[in-house]
Amino acid sequence: MPSTLPKITDGQKRQYREEGYFVLERAIPQEYLQNLRDECQGFIDKIHAQMDEKKTDVLGISHRNKRYFIGNRNKESAKLREFLFSDLMAEICRATLGENAFLFNEQYVVKAAEVGMKFAWHQDSGYVGHDHRPYLSCWCALDDMTEENGTVYILPYSRAGVRRRIDHIKEEGTNDLVGYHGDDPGEPVIVPAGSIAVFSSVCFHRSGTNTTKNMRRVYLAQYSAEPIMTKDGSRHWALAEPILKDGKKVNH
Repeated sequence: MPSTLPKITDGQKRQYREEGYFVLERAIPQEYLQNLRDECQGFIDKIHAQMDEKKTDVLGISHRNKRYFIGNRNKESAKLREFLFSDLMAEICRATLGENAFLFNEQYVVKAAEVGMKFAWHQDSGYVGHDHRPYLSCWCALDDMTEENGTVYILPYSRAGVRRRIDHIKEEGTNDLVGYHGDDPGEPVIVPAGSIAVFSSVCFHRSGTNTTKNMRRVYLAQYSAEPIMTKDGSRHWALAEPILKDGKKVNH
């Protein structure tokens, strides 16, 4: 796999600290991008099989033929693990989290053609549900992103008025957790496939509906500076696989 790394500027690092996010355009090498796309449909097929078995069209916040959240399947895919523990992702972690980083969570987020549902304003930390050190979300665009196909909208810290986790409320009908109720529309991330929106887990974001004739696919890779534990401290909340230790990439 290619090892060409994007240049993460001091300005982008400062924007992450001060506003909670930055964007890297065309950062994912074509080989990685194709691998992520290739794995996506197979996992959607598995979700459909689970829905069929349970005789339902809704599993958590996944809705058949509308949107899918397919998480933590990397142990089933060498291609996913190759990307998650790549030099590219290590460099992004180093620029945002520091010398130590752990894979915390990973998932596909897919909006189906023409009926792909919106996703409400939230912080990723809102889904953890208790206070913890904010983690990193790398929102990897597998398709060209537009407002028409339901791209992500990011609310900078300075406009949200908050840079810490707040309690969220479950939205009836979607099971979304909602944490921002203002009227700021946020900044749309309009980028070509292979781009990465890099944001903190306490940075508010939402996404629109997909009104186009094609699926809108995203792969979300999330990393933490330390293992994130459950509220009672008894176990890891999700994953805790090291990618950086003392600034050096950990081999897998």
